[in-house]
Amino acid sequence: MSKKKIAVLFADGFEEIEALSVVDFVRRADIEVTMVSIKDSVEVVGAHGIEIKCNGLLSDLTAKIAADYDGVVLPGGLPGAEYLRDSEAVIGLIKQMSAIGKIVAAICAAPIVLERAGLTEGKAGTSYPGYDDDEFSYSEYKEDIVVQDGNLITARGPATSIYFALKIIEALCGKDISVEIAEESLVPLVESHIKNK
Repeated sequence: MSKKKIAVLFADGFEEIEALSVVDFVRRADIEVTMVSIKDSVEVVGAHGIEIKCNGLLSDLTAKIAADYDGVVLPGGLPGAEYLRDSEAVIGLIKQMSAIGKIVAAICAAPIVLERAGLTEGKAGTSYPGYDDDEFSYSEYKEDIVVQDGNLITARGPATSIYFALKIIEALCGKDISVEIAEESLVPLVESHIKNK
């Protein structure tokens, strides 16, 4: 069986905990992760001044991600989520991936990217509590820490980042692997992490 692959998209102002928790935890599950800058530079600065170096640029990797990857992850944070939302390349990529059933995951403020791409309509989902359900076309707005509806995964914010990562692992590798990673990492299993819509 081929190794699962995801791309995590980075823009200046990304929420560090949300982005890097996903990178860390999915790698523990032996999922290949590519950290992708949506800028013209691989250096990206987070919302709290932490600078990271991505593996490559979205402008170079879009076709490869769309063809070969199993999912794409959108961290929150401001203004990072707004930069993701305003990128035509990001919108085109997530529409393409969603259309063929690949995982599209967004946390905190990043569901605004899903909304702009038209991916929230008819789906259950969540977001950071500062965004109310009137901003989204979700069929059902939930306050669960993580919500999966089909290939769409959404989560609330920084403190839910590990559960967001575990849900991505579950979607790609199965619940047993997700629970194993949680237990090895001493993460308390909660109902919101293991239930779907």
